[in-house]
Amino acid sequence: MSDKKLFYLEDDEVLAQVSCRALQKRGYAVSHFLSLADAEVCGNLAGFQFALLDLKLGDGNSLPLIDRLHQANSNMNIVVLTAYASIATAVQAVKSGAANYLAKPATIDEVVRAFEGQVSEAENVEELNDEMSLRRREWETIQAALAANNGNVSATARQLKMHRRTLQRKLQKKPVSE
Repeated sequence: MSDKKLFYLEDDEVLAQVSCRALQKRGYAVSHFLSLADAEVCGNLAGFQFALLDLKLGDGNSLPLIDRLHQANSNMNIVVLTAYASIATAVQAVKSGAANYLAKPATIDEVVRAFEGQVSEAENVEELNDEMSLRRREWETIQAALAANNGNVSATARQLKMHRRTLQRKLQKKPVSE
């Protein structure tokens, strides 16, 4: 049995199956959870040394879980993985206590390097910031305003001087790649 116990929260079952197998081959004992609700019933959070969290799940956002994981084990190495990468959420994740923040698609080798501390969160934020397209900058601005307004879409729309429905449509789209 491996001593590298990994708490893995991912709602994409196919990605999770592939990732679990790859992580197990690299010596991790993986416990996979499909949702925040599944993760809530996990009784022994202190037994995990590592956590890999998908940011956006079907039943919510995993950022509040970071604090709970650190309360259970203050030495837990937490990596946030997301297809909705933005500077605002990267900063939020790191401030919450995540050791690293990776944008999907990330390879398992990149995840393992993030656990080993070979990739710094500063590099990841810098990558996100390099030469962004206009559409990407718009996405970043929306995410920052949304974070500043604690997720309140109406307040964010007012701040951005945008119709609320327009903002909702933009939020439903995935961010554009650089």
